[in-house]
Amino acid sequence: MYTFSNRLKIGSLILMALGLVGMGIGFVSAPSTVEEAKAMVAAHDDGHGGGHEEAAHEASGAAAHADEAHGTDHDEHLLHQLQNRPWSATYVALFFFFMISLGVLAFYGVQRASQAGWSPMLFRVMEGITAWLVPGGILLFVFLVLSVLHMNHLFVWMDADTVAHDELLQGKAGYLNPTFFLIRAAIYLGGWIGYREISRRLSLAQDASDDNSNFVKNFRWSAAFLVFYLVSESMMSWDWIMSLDPHWFSTLFGWYVFASMFVSGITVIAMVTIYLKSRGYLPDVNDSHIHDLAKFMFGISIFWTYLWFSQFMLIWYANIPEEVTYYVTRIENYSLPFWGMVAMNFIFPLLVLMNSDYKRLNWFVIMAGIVVLMGHYLDVFNMVMPATVGDQWYIGIPEISAVLFFGGAFMFWVFRALTKAPLQPTRNPYIEESRQFHY
Repeated sequence: MYTFSNRLKIGSLILMALGLVGMGIGFVSAPSTVEEAKAMVAAHDDGHGGGHEEAAHEASGAAAHADEAHGTDHDEHLLHQLQNRPWSATYVALFFFFMISLGVLAFYGVQRASQAGWSPMLFRVMEGITAWLVPGGILLFVFLVLSVLHMNHLFVWMDADTVAHDELLQGKAGYLNPTFFLIRAAIYLGGWIGYREISRRLSLAQDASDDNSNFVKNFRWSAAFLVFYLVSESMMSWDWIMSLDPHWFSTLFGWYVFASMFVSGITVIAMVTIYLKSRGYLPDVNDSHIHDLAKFMFGISIFWTYLWFSQFMLIWYANIPEEVTYYVTRIENYSLPFWGMVAMNFIFPLLVLMNSDYKRLNWFVIMAGIVVLMGHYLDVFNMVMPATVGDQWYIGIPEISAVLFFGGAFMFWVFRALTKAPLQPTRNPYIEESRQFHY
């Protein structure tokens, strides 16, 4: 049985405490009036130099001309952007760690449904990581409820006045309305969490059984779950991410978000497995298991790049104003995180994970995994921030603190879950094949 070390437990609690304090500072320091918002922008532009600040200054100069024409509307928009910043930072980190757990659940379901012989040694690790779906899902649902209650301005289509003056949003009101939005969210979360709990229970029951009936049930549940997941994940990406830009859409978006969560989840499986092995656990997990996980990290990174480029190239080349504005905003105002994300999610994995020998080196996989996770955090950052805070962004206390809090909470919950059952299944029909796995 795994024992949650005091050092790791205390470290995760410290991260949560620091993150909570920083998040509180972010919310308290958000402006409450238009005058405070203008003063914050002026102070930030005066106190910083460099690429992003110059872009923000130019944008603020352009906004000044717009302000002469639009007056109060522009001031209110600026205020909402700055008020959104701590909410958006929280949402990015909350969704990022939730999508890691959801990506692991999808990978776990694929292994179960395909009856893969190499992976049963890693099932308990996957089940531990997916434990975050419960608290993470509850927190996400609460966040969405607060958005519906107009505690923030992230989802502009939730504002009745905005919809009243926007014919496009009126046309989408049958789908994009607060009640149906929350109903769909409850269905997604209920299905994902329900499968996780059922599969976990059957997995543990299989170890205590004298036949394979629980294994067969788990196979059937997993096959059914994957059908539900393919539909619900796509709809979730439309609801929770794409609807932040309600005038824009992409038919590839569901797959794109899936690729990001899938590679992030696999990366965390590899990192947690390597950590457990370094502590003397999982003795039968060998270099070939790590090698396969690293191969998936490499392969899905290329898949993510294919989807990113397909979406970007087609929209950019067609140059339809309603579509291309999505990328114009990100390239002009988010140049560093936008291109940095591409470098970390494609160029870096391509260069460092192509070599087969390196994928067997634990320290190398950990190093690559850290960069990949940072890159996909920036991916979520680029999906959320331009739609909610516009050009009034920078990496500061709210962003860092949210990552610390949810990272600490994720770490605490996952490693706590790993203590609840033996780390190695005993009655899985493929356990011996997994133990002898060699590539």
